[in-house]
Amino acid sequence: AQVLEESGGGSVQAGGSLTLSCAASRFTFITNYMGWFRQAPGKPREGVAAIDDDAWTTYADSVKGRFTISKDHGANTLTLTMSSLKPEDTGMYYCASDSRLRSSPLSESAYTNWGQGTQVTVSS
Repeated sequence: AQVLEESGGGSVQAGGSLTLSCAASRFTFITNYMGWFRQAPGKPREGVAAIDDDAWTTYADSVKGRFTISKDHGANTLTLTMSSLKPEDTGMYYCASDSRLRSSPLSESAYTNWGQGTQVTVSS
């Protein structure tokens, strides 16, 4: 089974930056499509950004221009570079992957492989 492990979370002040990484145990067809999601306390999990093997990307409107998703096949790593962070970006961030999309790339139901998450806290 695909194993995904996130890292890079932490606490930062508003306006700061963080880079999250997701290490995949094996970068095979199961990672054709990958995405980052986040979940704030008491709120549903929401899609943040997604990427496919052709480097096509899509972003939630709330993070466009501030977040960048990228894949490094050599390092088997998915990255989310976050800048101009806001308190509303606080939450547990998860990476997800699959060999094919089962629904919209920013939809939770599109993916069957998930990591355990890394916490991001942005203070005002």
